[in-house]
Amino acid sequence: MYISFSDRGSAQGTASPPGRPVATRVSSVVIALGIVSLVTDVSSESVSAILPLYITGVLGLSTVAYGFLDGIYQGVSAIVRIAGGWAADRGDQPKWIAFFGYGLSALARTGLLFATGFTSLVAVIAVDRLGKGVRTAPRDALITASSLPENLGRSFGVHRMLDTVGAAVGPLLAFAILFAIPDGYDTVFVVSLAFAIVGVFVLGLVVPNTRPSAERAAPGTSRASFRWAQLRDPRLRRLLLTAGLLGIVTIGDGFIYLVLQSRDAFAAAWFPLLYVGTNVVFLLLAIPLGKLADRFGRAGVFVCGHLALLAAYASAAVPVAGLPTTILCLIALGVFYASTDGILAALAAQSTSEASRATAIASAQTVVAATRLIASTGFGVLWFAVGRGDAMLIIAGALALLIPLAALVLRGAFDRTQTT
Repeated sequence: MYISFSDRGSAQGTASPPGRPVATRVSSVVIALGIVSLVTDVSSESVSAILPLYITGVLGLSTVAYGFLDGIYQGVSAIVRIAGGWAADRGDQPKWIAFFGYGLSALARTGLLFATGFTSLVAVIAVDRLGKGVRTAPRDALITASSLPENLGRSFGVHRMLDTVGAAVGPLLAFAILFAIPDGYDTVFVVSLAFAIVGVFVLGLVVPNTRPSAERAAPGTSRASFRWAQLRDPRLRRLLLTAGLLGIVTIGDGFIYLVLQSRDAFAAAWFPLLYVGTNVVFLLLAIPLGKLADRFGRAGVFVCGHLALLAAYASAAVPVAGLPTTILCLIALGVFYASTDGILAALAAQSTSEASRATAIASAQTVVAATRLIASTGFGVLWFAVGRGDAMLIIAGALALLIPLAALVLRGAFDRTQTT
């Protein structure tokens, strides 16, 4: 079943008559997975929206400690992403691989109720992110397998749009709880656990475990074991290099928001609304930028999206307090995520065969996760050493130098037809 975002065109596998537009349809599987992600993101983002202040304010940990914890949050999933993608490719069970990952993250929500120190927080965050690492590539492989090749960017855009609805609702929920109960962090954790459980149930009961017949092994045969040679496509290697270069200078949102909060000195209860602002922009632009990437080139949109990240860094770094610079920073961050999140997965899927699709997506996500771990940990140390303002200027300067290099690496690797 396909849900149309246009009344024109034809169904999957049917050619459009001459002079008629191409079908612009999104599979019901994509919608169902988007709903799972929506509910799960209400859970995860309600927690992530309060973690920076909870760690540095309530628990009293330093920026170095927060940098390490944020690095774990950003990057520990790298340990299992390729394994999750390979398992989905090999076993024809992408749904249940994803189900295990979602369940693992739900289990971690319980741990938040008891984690009161640095070590316990490391353990809880690690388990949560390991669950994310397991589930992401199988989920994105299901999206790819359920989508028309020419509309892949749009399909990821629709999924990310639904995902981001949850990412906007989560911080709003945290804000409402903290506004009513100023020290209600435990209440946020309990509500987060409830939403995580709902997401697991929706995935298990609603989402089908299907893959196109072209991706299933012939009767009586088994899938080949994973080999790195399956990822030998030069386009994928250049994509991984580009993702690594840019990931090494992509710090966690929490650091940017802590800089804004320190500069403007607004009440802690309002802190979650920073996440809402970014996610609303992401929500509004996910589909338009996905369509733009399908039409004009995903690689170009992906690299240019980092110009928006540079604008966010600059907005946070300038010594000008006030609402306008804060809003500009949030808008720029939203544009960055809408330009890169789903599009990276689409580029990775485009770079390899169907048999290795989930593994390729996982490889790209692994590079991003690992480099962002380094970025967040390093930025925490940098903030401690030179102060927040100089630290932001340094990371902005490094990003400004690497964007042209990334564009050079990807130049000519992906054409505008964007087929898989």
